[in-house]
Amino acid sequence: MSAPDELLPDPLPAEPDALIADWLAAAVARSAQPNPNAMVLATVDAAGKPSARVVLCKDWVREPGYLLFYTNYESRKGEELAATGRAAAVFHWDDMHRQLRVEGRVVRSPPHESDRYFATRSWGSRLGAWASRQSRPIASRAALLVEVAKVAARFGAQAVIGRSVPRPAHWGGFRFWVEAVEFWTEGEFRIHDRVRYARGLTPQGEGFSAGTWTLSRLQP
Repeated sequence: MSAPDELLPDPLPAEPDALIADWLAAAVARSAQPNPNAMVLATVDAAGKPSARVVLCKDWVREPGYLLFYTNYESRKGEELAATGRAAAVFHWDDMHRQLRVEGRVVRSPPHESDRYFATRSWGSRLGAWASRQSRPIASRAALLVEVAKVAARFGAQAVIGRSVPRPAHWGGFRFWVEAVEFWTEGEFRIHDRVRYARGLTPQGEGFSAGTWTLSRLQP
């Protein structure tokens, strides 16, 4: 059951940017679940067949307004994002009685952005990005570990000072431009509080030019 201070602000802000940032920051500060930045990412293939999985949102860039996550470009989700350029996502913080739904357009991050983040990952995680052909079948886990060992031998032991593991071309970031976002808070007697913001996105350069936000309260 939600306490009154957990409902959406009234009056509502004209834009959702600050509220998205506040909710993400509050989830991290609360630390009530292992990965407060986890979101269920939904995609469809070229034929419209849907799939979903959990990924970690690494950043919310308020201006111009996109979420940032990283993955294998050759994975199922990577290929589906390339085919349609669209995605939807859900953050659910059960302990906070909140849910955030996002819909929008997806483009690859610039290489320098992916390089910078990849360099912050652990040595083992960088090896894994090279060794795993994500979403492809493999005979056994032992066979996968053999591939990891091959990559480790290629790039040198972890103890070698100054030995770096570069980012593979098939791995990197996606910028998830927010076209619509819905805030949900739990209300007493299931009279929940919901609001949806939406804006237009027009392709421009490596991203989009964003229109003005419109908002509407929704019935629970």
